[in-house]
Amino acid sequence: MRPRKPPTALDEDALYTYAVRLLGTQMRTVAELKRLLRRRAALGEAGQAALDAVIARLKEHRYLDDTGYALDYAKLRQENSSFGRRRVQQDLMRKGVQADVITKTLDTAYEGVGEEALARRHLARKRIAQPETDKDAARVARLLLRAGFSTSTIVRILKKWNVDEAALTAFESAGADEPSDS
Repeated sequence: MRPRKPPTALDEDALYTYAVRLLGTQMRTVAELKRLLRRRAALGEAGQAALDAVIARLKEHRYLDDTGYALDYAKLRQENSSFGRRRVQQDLMRKGVQADVITKTLDTAYEGVGEEALARRHLARKRIAQPETDKDAARVARLLLRAGFSTSTIVRILKKWNVDEAALTAFESAGADEPSDS
């Protein structure tokens, strides 16, 4: 197998065209796009200046907007995947969205949304039935934790399903380190 040759460095106009093509395939954050463009930009200060100019031009033409991206992402994850606030927050942080933008976005996206109803919708979407054993209850609890729901919400759902009180106590004490989103 032949080694790959490194991609040729692009000038500002070619870098802009490449960025528009990348944004045409999927929405991206500023951090994601910078990471992808950095590979193709020239090395040194000239490359960094071209990269900054391309990012500024994309923002000016409204092709790049982290706030809009975060709001769309949060709404889609909430409506289609029924994910909780914490999961969406972690995903946005991983994508490089700034913390203050994430906070404002999640406040807007999850305003008036009941976490317990969202968790029940997530369980229905995954076709999860009422657990019959403590092992099944633990599996459901882990599923809901991965989906971004708070420990208190998970306990409320499991209590309504009449899960053994000892299993609930064990779960609550294990999840006591996590912040509650009640």
